[in-house]
Parts: sequence; C-alpha cells; structure tokens
Amino acid sequence: MKQLYQATLNKWGEDAQYDQMVEECAELITALKHFRRGKVDQQTVIDELADVTLMLGQLTWMFGTEAVEESVQKKLKKLNKLLETSA
Repeated sequence: MKQLYQATLNKWGEDAQYDQMVEECAELITALKHFRRGKVDQQTVIDELADVTLMLGQLTWMFGTEAVEESVQKKLKKLNKLLETSA
C-alpha cells in the first residue's frame, strides 16, 4: 500500500489528495442521505464507503500512522467513558 500511496502523491500531489478526500466524503454524505430516502441502494453506499476508506488510508499514511492511531485510541477511550456514564 505504501508504494501505491507514494505513487498517488508523486502523480497528483498532497493538495489534490486533500481535495479528493473532501470530494469522497461529500459523495458518501450524499449517498447516505439518498439511501435514507430510498433513492439509492445499499451497494451505492458501500461503494462510497470504499472510496472514503481508501482515502482514509492515504491520509493516515500522509499524516503518520502512529499519530493517527494514537488519536484513535484517545477517541475510543472517550467513547467508552461516554457509554459508561449513559448506561
């Protein structure tokens, strides 16, 4: 994957990857809104999730896997505390 991520950076650059992530997130938002209204099927949402997942991998690699994982762990702890207090 690292080679693929580096190849995308080499070809399009960082700014393009940031813009691509924004675009993919917007498409996922749209697909979810349409899914809730019965305008698209589940596969459409899955396809958009796949696009966002790929871009998450790209940006995670760009910003540093360890830094992102550390932040994820902090967020998980916070979520667990919220779940404990709301039970």
